[in-house]
Amino acid sequence: MRRLRKVKIVATLGPSSSTAEMVARLFEAGADVFRINMSHTSHEKLAELMATIRGVEKKVARPIGVLVDLQGPKLRLGKFAEGAIMLEKGQTFILDSDPTPGDATRVHLPHPEILEALEPGHHLLLDDGKVRLVAESSTATETVTRVVVGGRMSDRKGVSLPDTMIKTSAMTPKDHADLRAALEVGCEWIALSFVQRPEDVSEAKEIIQGRAAVMTKIEKPQAMGRLQEIIDLSDAVMVARGDLGVEMPIEKVPGLQKQMTRACRRSGKPVIVATQMLESMITQPMPTRAETSDVATAVFEGADAIMLSAESAAGSYPTEAVAMMDSIARSVESDPYYRGIIDAQHAPPEATGADAISAAARQIAETLDLSAIMCWTAGGTTGRRVARERPKTPIVALTPNLETSRRLTLTWGLHSLLTTDAYDLDDMVDRACDFALSEGFAQPGDRIIVSAGVPLRQPGATNMLRIAYISQDGKGADNGRR
Repeated sequence: MRRLRKVKIVATLGPSSSTAEMVARLFEAGADVFRINMSHTSHEKLAELMATIRGVEKKVARPIGVLVDLQGPKLRLGKFAEGAIMLEKGQTFILDSDPTPGDATRVHLPHPEILEALEPGHHLLLDDGKVRLVAESSTATETVTRVVVGGRMSDRKGVSLPDTMIKTSAMTPKDHADLRAALEVGCEWIALSFVQRPEDVSEAKEIIQGRAAVMTKIEKPQAMGRLQEIIDLSDAVMVARGDLGVEMPIEKVPGLQKQMTRACRRSGKPVIVATQMLESMITQPMPTRAETSDVATAVFEGADAIMLSAESAAGSYPTEAVAMMDSIARSVESDPYYRGIIDAQHAPPEATGADAISAAARQIAETLDLSAIMCWTAGGTTGRRVARERPKTPIVALTPNLETSRRLTLTWGLHSLLTTDAYDLDDMVDRACDFALSEGFAQPGDRIIVSAGVPLRQPGATNMLRIAYISQDGKGADNGRR
């Protein structure tokens, strides 16, 4: 099944989309990768969903990627004696280490690491920013705050800290257990929540040891301050606009989205735009015009993937939401302005052999109007570096590694195929021609370009380009021997 678009679609599974029938329908509608949110998923359900996805993958004979999203630390207030209170603007309100139920003057904050890290002038956002406090004084056991924006506050509401660097890991004991479970069932991607610093990514990668790729969710202001370091360590980045829009002024989020998208494109790392993309389709069969424009903006920017959350997990129209996202993406990519915008943001190749070869592949393919760029790739590097160039020419990634074929389903423009390894260069070219024909990218008489690393089966050694002519019998020949 060949997608008629470059950008990929990530669909979250949940109560509305857990059966094999629904997973198959979502894939047919356009989903390339399925996300499993561990905030709402038990280990037993995780294993069940993985088995369902693999069953659908076998039936459609196409690789499908799986993203397991770790919950991350959830910072919450304690309980109130009356269940709820009203906070008035200007009043003093204390957060402390006393577990006694709170009242209108104080409440327990069961996170000593927050009390230790807070300083005068730091802001605290309660209940997704509905109530806002500012710290006036702080000790290891008590923080005195002033209410800046008042409102109703009840038990166990969330706490966000846009100004405070908390000296704890981004992974909780639950995350460690969930990570082990995700690795056991064989997912391709692990998403890290509430990352503050590069060390958070390094900690996860040390545990994972290459068994899955790491996607960093950018949803903290502290992460934006060290964005490039985090991108360098990550295998992919998610623009997690929900929590980012709580902890930072919401009017800044569109600019930050562009900043992150372009930084990831420069680095050749997949970038996913997420949260509320088609939010109204949770309850309605059609999106708003503003939502349609939001999805289109991400596609125009050259994001690798766009993501559905509750729309596909818990909404009334999960299949329709995927189909709508697919339709918007295809429309944008056929727009006369699309290619100009994509090319205007094109970054020069990095000073590596792989980037030089990939840039040359794009230029040759577009100059000679070749039918496809066929990338032989063991670990995925060749395919990702070609995708970084955002060529007009279709890209096909051929790999003998099942894990690699699944991971590449998240990368812009890559049609990922699992195949046995080539045994020499002639076999590599002949089979690339066969796949270009069978997958509908070329016809007899067309030319393709083949990119690979020599010697074969050595990851990360992209150093070879070869132009091939597809003869009438479907085999390849050097362009000079046509």
